Amino acid sequence: MAVRIPTRRTLATVLTATTASLLLSACGDQTAAGRSSADGGGAGAAKSDAPLFATLPADIRAAGVIKVGTDATYAPMEFVEDGTIVGVDPDVAAALGKHLGVRFEFTSGTFDSLISSLNSGRHDVVMSSMSDTMARQQGLDDKGQKTGNGVDFVDYFVAGSVVYVQKGNPQQIRSIADLCGKKTAVQRGTTFEEVAKTRSKECEASGKPALAIESFPTDAEAQTRVKAGGAVAGVNDYPVAAYLALRADGGNAFEVVGNQIQAGPFGIAVAKDNTELRDALKAALAASIADGSYQKALDKWGAGTGAVATANVNTGS
Repeated sequence: MAVRIPTRRTLATVLTATTASLLLSACGDQTAAGRSSADGGGAGAAKSDAPLFATLPADIRAAGVIKVGTDATYAPMEFVEDGTIVGVDPDVAAALGKHLGVRFEFTSGTFDSLISSLNSGRHDVVMSSMSDTMARQQGLDDKGQKTGNGVDFVDYFVAGSVVYVQKGNPQQIRSIADLCGKKTAVQRGTTFEEVAKTRSKECEASGKPALAIESFPTDAEAQTRVKAGGAVAGVNDYPVAAYLALRADGGNAFEVVGNQIQAGPFGIAVAKDNTELRDALKAALAASIADGSYQKALDKWGAGTGAVATANVNTGS
């Protein structure tokens, strides 16, 4: 989620995706493995001249790979193109990998299972436009109940949530304030689902009907619901919603309405007990910011105004 948001003015010229809508590309197999173009060192490498290689845990140095869990349905942040996971996150990872001397290998799964797969050891990190929140840091569910040990976040991007509707805005929705009593589609387990729930409570508190929230396992399903008119609107992260408005059905499927809501950081999630990897990633992000490769990775996708100025851990609330 973000304070400064990527303008979409540059997306049309820098993106080379096909004219097929995001909805079609996002509906692929959510469990299929995808490899990013990020390449900061060879698999199996036990040695590297990269300046931060020695800061990594021994098992990652030996493997030469950081295994990344993601949900590759969030263009331009992460999505599948020609069988490869591409986007902002893989390119930022590539910049980090050059300083660390290892490559980042992205595998796609459903968003609400990513932290559990991290805690089970399937992945070393999660990098999936995941908002850094206090609840996730502490391992709490949406009811405040403890469900795990929590994670640490290396914060690398800022973005906010926003409302999107069918092109032409047939219901004349101006902002999230207009969604009381209306069907609203979101992806389950996301911060923008929480944004919708918060707004629903505000509606009830003011004597209006609650939002009729429809939560789906994937973002693609929520998009389809809005596109078909089954939901009046959807809520999503700003960069994703802006990309949808620009690219889906050649720009004829959706439009963004209103201002951003609850801006905050995206973070690379690392298991609480893996402080060595967390600190190595933080150092690599700082180095990438300093040498300009981080900003270049964001600018490639028109996301440069979502950049962070410094590398920090657990700044979410």
